[in-house]
Amino acid sequence: MGKAIGIDLGTTNSCVAVVEGGHPSVICNAEGDRTTPSVVAFTKDGERLVGAPALRQAVANPDGTFSSVKRHMGTDWRASAGGKERTPQELSAMVLRKLREDAERFLSDEVSDAVITVPAYFNDAQRQATKDAGRIAGLNVLRIINESTAAALAYGLDHGEAQKVMVYDFGGGTFDVSIIEIGQDVIEVLATAGDNKLGGDDIDERLAQRFAGEFKAETGFDVRLNKEAWRRVREAAEQVKNDLSSLSSTEASVLYLAQKDGQPLHLQRTVTRAEFENDLHDIVQRTTAPVEQALYDAGIAASELGQVILVGGSTRIPLVREHVRKLTGMEPSSSVNPDECVATGAAIQAETLSNVGGAIVRGGSAAPVLLLDVVPISFAIETVGGVATRVIERNTTLPVHYSQVFTTAASFQTKVEVRVLQGERPMAANNKVIGKFTLKGIKRAPAGVPKIEVSFDIDVNGILTVTARDQDTGKEQSITITESERLSEEEIQQAMRDAEQYAAVDAERVRHMDEFAEAQRVLAEADEALAAAGKDVDKSRKKTLKREENALRRILAKRPENMGDQDRSDMADAVERVREATSALGA
Repeated sequence: MGKAIGIDLGTTNSCVAVVEGGHPSVICNAEGDRTTPSVVAFTKDGERLVGAPALRQAVANPDGTFSSVKRHMGTDWRASAGGKERTPQELSAMVLRKLREDAERFLSDEVSDAVITVPAYFNDAQRQATKDAGRIAGLNVLRIINESTAAALAYGLDHGEAQKVMVYDFGGGTFDVSIIEIGQDVIEVLATAGDNKLGGDDIDERLAQRFAGEFKAETGFDVRLNKEAWRRVREAAEQVKNDLSSLSSTEASVLYLAQKDGQPLHLQRTVTRAEFENDLHDIVQRTTAPVEQALYDAGIAASELGQVILVGGSTRIPLVREHVRKLTGMEPSSSVNPDECVATGAAIQAETLSNVGGAIVRGGSAAPVLLLDVVPISFAIETVGGVATRVIERNTTLPVHYSQVFTTAASFQTKVEVRVLQGERPMAANNKVIGKFTLKGIKRAPAGVPKIEVSFDIDVNGILTVTARDQDTGKEQSITITESERLSEEEIQQAMRDAEQYAAVDAERVRHMDEFAEAQRVLAEADEALAAAGKDVDKSRKKTLKREENALRRILAKRPENMGDQDRSDMADAVERVREATSALGA
């Protein structure tokens, strides 16, 4: 049986590692480098290039070269290359296949099993697309795990003491942050948050746009209209970013960028770190909200962290490190390599799952490492009044099973529709319906009597199964929610923003819905009391109760969304009168 490997499939660069003799190590590629550019190219001669060879010819072949494909995972984006349309999964699979081949060459053995990492805030469609890319590359994907979790595994291997750590992962295309508790042979994710549209690519773009704007103002030539020229400017911007991570100033130089009146035009300018930091200040500030959200969800203060681990090439920027210091009040750890620790952690998890080489050496002894991850966003079902009743909260540890008992909203219902939701808003209409089914065969009974048990099961791969069962008849119905039906990242981010923006409005609407539902319940109890009343009950009391019921029904006919303050006040008064009349009926 071959070895199992760990792969960090990055936006800009990828890395592969393996555990040998109980110790993880990074595998060098065929070019002798420890990381591989996540770039694929198709030449005019029909040749396919992957990694460094593809990157080297990118300027001369901009139309046939593809990078930052990771940002398109889980979307319907397509690339026209090599005479056919290519999906993000196919292009990513080409990078994964090279990593696999490099590993096989290094190990002199076949490689079939792998753990592949993704950003912590990748949605299920993006995770499934990554898993599909692995399959296309000929890999048996043992597990898709979060990059931040893998980094914590790599850190925890050499720092066995129990502690809570923050993993601040600012890569080429994505940003996410996780709060993770490292225990004795257990790595548990407490909370995660992030932004899948934030990374080093955005910094490169900001600089390149600045250079292009200045060049156009000076020469009248817009390099953004020429693919080859624009790629050269983007490369210059990336080099400036890298230089200013260690230098106070550097030179941006792109010779023979364009031609005007037969004369060559060059882009040459000095860029200081102060200018650079001013350009990207707002980009770095965008990492603040996810950090605060993750700490809040984990229920801890920054002062309770044992360490802050920086992951991703963008964390080498001094302004980013300084921002982390201000957010957490502590110096970030320099004990892990930000470019390699994710692949190292993935290799540790691959070894644990494959059971090939036994335990991992940790702190001088061998022990398996248990990894516990979380649900990134809440699940609910729609209940009476259009309320989204939470069943599983975000940041719940996987795998998870949870059941809750509900009942019918109307008397003598024989079926009920179960609508499964995903989102953070308290009203069903503001969340996404990810599945629905109908439970039939409910025993006829008054409203509130049937007991319907709804169970949610999410396995370690994130696949959700929802089951509804009538506890009286035993009738059962279920549905499996696949990855393609989950929220997109944009919807997740919008759900979080909406939840905060409309929190007060939502709370008020929920209160109104509860009052409306209570009025309906009081009516149902009054109807039951009338039906149970004998002939000896005073007719005038029956007449009074029916009159008060009708008055309340007229108010409820408006529905809660159409009620004003006076209507709600009248409803409260009417409910009280119905209660009094019902009580008098049995006196």
